[in-house]
Amino acid sequence: MKKTLFCALSLLATPAMAQGPVPVIDNERVTVRDIPLEPGTPAAAIEHAGDYVILYFQGGRIRGADGKTRAHPSGGALFGHGGSTSDTALGKPAHEIMVELKDGPSRTVPNTTGLPPAFPRPGSKKILENDRIRVWNYKWLPGKPTPMHFHNTEVVVVYRGDGDVAATTPDGKTANNHHNRGDIVFNVPNRSHSEELVKGEQSGIMLELK
Repeated sequence: MKKTLFCALSLLATPAMAQGPVPVIDNERVTVRDIPLEPGTPAAAIEHAGDYVILYFQGGRIRGADGKTRAHPSGGALFGHGGSTSDTALGKPAHEIMVELKDGPSRTVPNTTGLPPAFPRPGSKKILENDRIRVWNYKWLPGKPTPMHFHNTEVVVVYRGDGDVAATTPDGKTANNHHNRGDIVFNVPNRSHSEELVKGEQSGIMLELK
């Protein structure tokens, strides 16, 4: 899958662990792995030193390393801690994005702009929250720009469509950002803009770090 940049820094990874696929993002806050699952074939085992989140780019019936089978919706998320994962898709392919959470200090910044936070926003759906993260599903729609808003957190974004989203800053400058289905980016905080779909279709899973 192609990895791209969206209005911020996308840090492409070098291998950080011996187990599992090579990371696509690896920085002081997260290690992110892209894990397609073929039916009946267990994924490479990944050992987890701490907290992690699995984002289900393509869900389905998945058997975990504990031998239990669970149904995960596309766009869903699961939070875990420690141990080992090696999931197996059953019946049809599935696709996971594995996000290891590191123990560095929070980089959330205060919002002094007077603008609303990036989330929640109209049309967004919160699917998971705890003391470390929030996970949202959101679909951009043509002709329906988001309110001007402020991103106060670091965010891992997994794009689920193929389209262009125009970002307009408070000073009126606009940049079009194209993302393919499956692009994964890491966005830094302290950004203000509105967003609007201008070509194709686009949706995403957004993992905010607290």
